[in-house]
This record gives sequence, structure tokens and C-alpha cells, in this order.
Amino acid sequence: MSASPLLAQDSGSTNTGQPVEISADRLTQTVKTMTLDQFEGRAPGTAGEDKTIGYLIGRFEALGLEPGGVDGTWTQPVPLLHTILGTPETLSVSAGGQTTELEAGTDIYVSTLQPAEKVAVQNAEMVFVGYGVTAPEREWDDFKSLDLKGKVAVILVNDPDFAAAANEPVADTFGGRAMTYYGRWTYKFEEAARRGAVAALIIHETEAAGYGWNVVQSPQGENYDIVRPADQITSLALQGWISGEAAQKLFDDAGLDLADLRVRARTKDFQPVPLNARFNAVYPVQQEVVKSQNVIAKITGKTRPDETVIYGAHWDAYGEGPPDEEGRIYRAGANDDALGIAGIMEIARKFKSMPQPDRTIVFAAWTAEERGLLGSEAYAQAPVYPLEKTVANLAIDILQTAGEAKDVILVGKGQGTLEDDLATFAKLQGRVVTEESLPERGLFYRADHFSLAKQGVPVLLMMGIAGAADLVEGGQAAGQKWIDDYTGNCYHAACDAWSPEWDLAGAMQDINLMFDIGNDLVRSDRWPEWKEGSEFKEIREKSAAVRK
Repeated sequence: MSASPLLAQDSGSTNTGQPVEISADRLTQTVKTMTLDQFEGRAPGTAGEDKTIGYLIGRFEALGLEPGGVDGTWTQPVPLLHTILGTPETLSVSAGGQTTELEAGTDIYVSTLQPAEKVAVQNAEMVFVGYGVTAPEREWDDFKSLDLKGKVAVILVNDPDFAAAANEPVADTFGGRAMTYYGRWTYKFEEAARRGAVAALIIHETEAAGYGWNVVQSPQGENYDIVRPADQITSLALQGWISGEAAQKLFDDAGLDLADLRVRARTKDFQPVPLNARFNAVYPVQQEVVKSQNVIAKITGKTRPDETVIYGAHWDAYGEGPPDEEGRIYRAGANDDALGIAGIMEIARKFKSMPQPDRTIVFAAWTAEERGLLGSEAYAQAPVYPLEKTVANLAIDILQTAGEAKDVILVGKGQGTLEDDLATFAKLQGRVVTEESLPERGLFYRADHFSLAKQGVPVLLMMGIAGAADLVEGGQAAGQKWIDDYTGNCYHAACDAWSPEWDLAGAMQDINLMFDIGNDLVRSDRWPEWKEGSEFKEIREKSAAVRK
């Protein structure tokens, strides 16, 4: 691989006494380099990863950063379990005295996170558990005293108040139309597993899920997880979705009114309902362990080096796929998230041109975000820097490339005080804050910062597809057009490629904004906090004494 022209330009990026400016040209060059065919779409565990890791280390080193990974290296190993389900040997449900054969991919979509050659669920009792939520701070428990061990949990998607009318007691108990973590399918699987379920099936609804059945099917039986010790492997042999049509038939055969149960599930006194049904499934499994890595660099703090601010973006994309209409086979994620990596490179370069910060700044290039936030999850499970003294995680994942904006989009309103910082520093740019336009899609829970949020670390996400930016040229209509064009055509596809039509003025605004917020934090003794009502506030408060 030929060396990036940026390596030479990065060399000697040291304190000049005058902060350098974020450069659109350098952002472009980083993106162009990371999306070259020789990186093969940057899929974890491939030759493309090896080249990507070498490139990132070279860039960080040339910028004058210090190794920030494990044992003084540039990386943190992230072994990944990769599973693919084969054609099921058995797949059926028995209810109301009749057995219905299910069609894999059409009636039901499942995968596994167990390292086994075969997974089996045999004659397991099925139980409807409402929204599958246990939220003590909201006085909500869908499970009551139910023992789920060995059973199949059947669960509604989103939060208990998503479909509630304004006059229902549950209204706004969670986030209203804005999804909380309890509405995410990942939480529902985790909670079912904590209670010993052998399988979990979420009833698909396009509006409540935020996407159609085609998106559910798209992984084609493939799944990834971090490699876990035997005592931490999920109890779920299978996890996934049941189509709305198949679910309706299941409840009809069981003599139950699904529509009525949806309403009952929106009340605090809901009790789990046995379906008088049995589930049978046997799948062969292909499995392997894929070796991947996070790349981590740092600038050590001068007076409080044990306190860290983390900037994060993910280096991985989707690798090789079928040729698109232009014959492109590599889904290299120019915006998602090579541009995010370019952003933290520019932020690092700017910090290196300034006096040493008081706190340590960590720059993390995560692996396997597209496989389920797994690189950041591995870090959260085995942090290189104590999470109790991690001041904040500032994440960049997709930036709008349609030009300068009058506003900045806030993802996750009401979660933490970092949103107040966002408003403060946006105002200094002459911008205002606009809330994300589709909070029911739960974007706050779908990027790498979330792995650290689950451990209580205050977080802030910059994500260009969260809402239509009010562009200087064309207003919100132009901002929405950019989102529609990008998400409708190129998101996770080969056409997510650099284009000469990119206007990075807005991306530069957002990158500078994240720099300003972090710069204030690393030169102060402030500790951002979670706001009342956040599901992460209690987690952070458990370690409050460490930060005094």
C-alpha cells in the first residue's frame, strides 16, 4: 500500500503556539484514502482490516500522539464471535391443538450468539411478556414474578407508551414517541436472557420498529458478538423477530386477542400471558472467532492525567458485497464513518498545535460498529482508562455533506448536561440547537457512544442523519433532501463514496463544535452529568465518590 500523503503532512504536528484550523482538504484526503479499493471496504477480520489498522496507527503516530491502547501499544484486541445459521431442520409452533410450520425469513427471523455447532429449542413454552421491560425508576415491571427459564419470550417492540393516547396513564412514562433504551430490541433480548429465557421473539411492526421486515431479514442469519467467558454467554439459543402476520396467527390459534393484549401491555398492572403454545426450532450453525482491533491514541494530561475525555468514531464498514449498478463491490462507508475518523484526526491535529491539556484526551477508532457496536462494547467491558474517571465520550458517526447550517441536530434530548454544552458552543458559532426529527427510531442507542453510556459515562453524539439541518442554502427542505438521498440510496451501500459534490462546510462546523466542547472539558474540572429521568443517571452516581 502506498503511503497516504497525509502522513508526511501530519509529521511534526506539534504545539506551534497558534491553533491550526480544521481543514476540508485534509478531511477529504482522509476519506479518499480510507475508501480506496485496497482497504477492501474495511470489514473486521479481513486483509482490509490489517491495512486499515496500519494506516490509522501511522496517522496517529505522524500526528505526534502517544499510543493509547493496551500495555502501551496502539491497539486493543477485540476477538469477535461470528455465527451464521443454516437452513433449519425444524421450525414450527404448536397452538390450539394444531402445529404450524414456519418459514424462515418470512414468518420468523432469528440468529444466535452462542458458540455452538447446532442450536435447538425443543417444545419450549411461549409466554407473552408485553414490552419486556423492567424499569424500577419508572415503577414498571412487565415480568412480575414470572420464571422465564427455558421459555420463549414473545415481546412487543418499542416502549410501553409509544402507541399510547394522551389520556392513557402510561403516556410519557417513558419517552412518548422518543424511544428509550427499553424500546430497543437489544435491551429486550438482554432482559429476556437475564431471566433465563431460551429464546426471544419480538413482534414486528414497521412503525414501532422504525423499519420494514426487509431490514429485519437483511443480515441473513448472520450475527456477531464479542467473545465472552462461558459464564457470560447469553441463555438465548435464538433471538429475533416474528412477523406481524405470523404473530397474529399464533395468538388467534391460542385463542387470544393480540390487539387487546397490546392495550393491556400499556398498563403497570400487566401480567405475563402464557400462550398455551410450544416452539420448536433446530438450526445448524457455522461459527468462527474473528480477530479484530480498536486503535487508540492519546495526549496525556498535564495536571489530571487520570481523567479522560474520549473522542470516538468507528473505522469499520461493510466490506465486499454484490456489484452495484456501477460495478462497485466494496461498501467502504465514506461518510459512515470514514468522515468521522477524518474528523477526530483533525481534532487531534488541532489539539497537538495547542498547549498541553490538563486532562488526558483519548482518540478511539472503534471496530465492528456495524456488527453491533462491538468494538466500543469490548472497550466498555475492559476499559483501558477507568470509566469512573472518564469525563465524557464525544462521538462522530455520519456528518451531513450538504453545506453550512444554521443549526446543529441534538440526538437524545433530556439525557445529559452535555446537551447544554452543545447549545452553549453552538451559540458561539451563531447556530441554534434543533431536536432530532425521528426520536422514535432510537438513534441515541445505535452508535458507539452508547456502549459507554450503558456504563454511566456522559456522552454526546454528532449524527447527520438524525434530523434535517436548516441549511444556509435551501433551509430544512434542502437538509431533508440530503437525508432522503443518502439514507434512501447509499446508506450501508457501495455508493456511500466520496463525491466532488460534497460540501464539507457543515461537517466542519460540527467537527469544530465537538472540538470546542472537548477543549473546554480538558481544561476544566467540570464533570458532565446525566439529567433526571435518564436511565443512566443511577449507574453514574454509584461512582460519584471517585470524582470528588
